[in-house]
Amino acid sequence: MPTLSESQIKDLLDAATQAQELAHAPYSKYRVGAAILAGSGKLYLGANIENQSYGATVCAERTAICQFVMGGESEIVAVGVVTPDDGWPCGICLQSIKEFVGEPQDCKIVVPFGDSYIARSLHELAPYLWSSSLVRK
Repeated sequence: MPTLSESQIKDLLDAATQAQELAHAPYSKYRVGAAILAGSGKLYLGANIENQSYGATVCAERTAICQFVMGGESEIVAVGVVTPDDGWPCGICLQSIKEFVGEPQDCKIVVPFGDSYIARSLHELAPYLWSSSLVRK
């Protein structure tokens, strides 16, 4: 797994914290911010956007992915996620991240933990994400 520097991790979590402030969470009050480090080195931010019809709610990680795609990017290197309780991305978001990752063990997901952080590879968090390569011919 590629190594992220302490500076990159700090920047990733700082950006996700800034994005968290922009969350639209009037129903759950559970504000989430995400930051994607693209292969180009650029950061893309996202925040959860709730809707009265919860099915229309979009997670922070996926709004960051939309920004990332609209920025012309194609490779996710790492994702920082900040929640009120140091939570991890949901399964839908992990699957969405995989769409833009060559090898799941090469993408880090980073969350704050107390005064530090925890970083895990996408593969460690979700080793059996769906892939068309799993379809039998």
